[in-house]
Amino acid sequence: MPTEDRMTVDERRKYLKLVAPRYAKGSRAERSALLTEMEAVTGLHRKSLIRLLRCPSLERAPTRPRVRRRRYGTAVADVVRVVWESLDYVCAERLTPMLQPMARQLAQWEEVALTTEVEAALGAISRATVQRLLQGFWQATPKLPRRTPQPPNRLLREVPMERLAWETATPGSFETDLVHHCGAVGAGEYVHTLQLVDIATGWSERVAILGRSQEAMVRGFQRVQERLPFPITHLHPDNGSEFFNDHLVRYFGEEITGLRLSRSRPYHKNDNRFVEQKNSTLVRAYVGYERLDTGRECAALNALYEQLWVYNNLFQPVLHLVGKEVANGKLHRKWDQAQTPYQRLRASGLLSHEQEQRLALLHAGTNPRQLRHAIYQAIEQLRERPQPTTTARKEAALLR
Repeated sequence: MPTEDRMTVDERRKYLKLVAPRYAKGSRAERSALLTEMEAVTGLHRKSLIRLLRCPSLERAPTRPRVRRRRYGTAVADVVRVVWESLDYVCAERLTPMLQPMARQLAQWEEVALTTEVEAALGAISRATVQRLLQGFWQATPKLPRRTPQPPNRLLREVPMERLAWETATPGSFETDLVHHCGAVGAGEYVHTLQLVDIATGWSERVAILGRSQEAMVRGFQRVQERLPFPITHLHPDNGSEFFNDHLVRYFGEEITGLRLSRSRPYHKNDNRFVEQKNSTLVRAYVGYERLDTGRECAALNALYEQLWVYNNLFQPVLHLVGKEVANGKLHRKWDQAQTPYQRLRASGLLSHEQEQRLALLHAGTNPRQLRHAIYQAIEQLRERPQPTTTARKEAALLR
């Protein structure tokens, strides 16, 4: 039978409804003949026709959706909402046993209108009913607009991810990071420490900058370049936007010719292991975790870093990893003889004659014991400055 000539479902049901009385009263032979006729007319199988004809009604009864009868009125819901808000929006499991006693206490302060019927309902209400009420409260509560997800930094796609090897022997490969001096309040503008650590020699550079705008970051890198006795050939920061923005990338390309730029993998802090270690030993150990947010504090911190630059690079010996081996399932590291970054840099032959003479004169003309004493005096002066209260810090940060 062609598709367009077949009965629709409604036509088939109407036809079977008309034939059903004849089928019910007919003999066995008459029923068989009727089934043959219905099979030809409807296109259904005999067994399907028998099942349909045995139904008490060929018309489908309209299904009525089940509506839960409302047992508790708006008066109970209003009291539940007030108690829920008073308990700081706890879950239904914690809220249900506290509804009646908390409602009585709030009624003493005229926060809710508690009647005898409402009080009895609060004692009999189930956890599931409270959960349904809370879901309705959440849906009816106006919500702040959600912040749209920020698009990924397009500059990161152009910079390769890698991890600088500890076997690096040529000076010039620097890991860099930014240390925040915000204290317990992260709002507003505050001082940061821009630190660079050379992998081959252990040479370290630190500059204090106020804020982390592109102008402050460029000034910090310019100060490092002016003081650094050898060029930067490879710079390896994390994925922060303070390092990867149009202004700073353009500065790297225009001012530092031949610089190779790479970045660490997201959420892999150990990719910057050398500078992360120095953040603790060369920044936090001296400066601490207090908030620094004024130009005077930034200048004092830079003066301290000038002294630490001489002390750490010219007089503090550092170890350099020279090998790793696994024995009996345990990793063993081998270190070379401790030398200062200045000694390692001089042995590399990378210094020019003028730079070598300048560092030699600075090394010979510095008393390391007096320098250490001056460093700790500067630290004490930085820590003994007048400390504003936490409230004043927050207000000052919000005003910026």
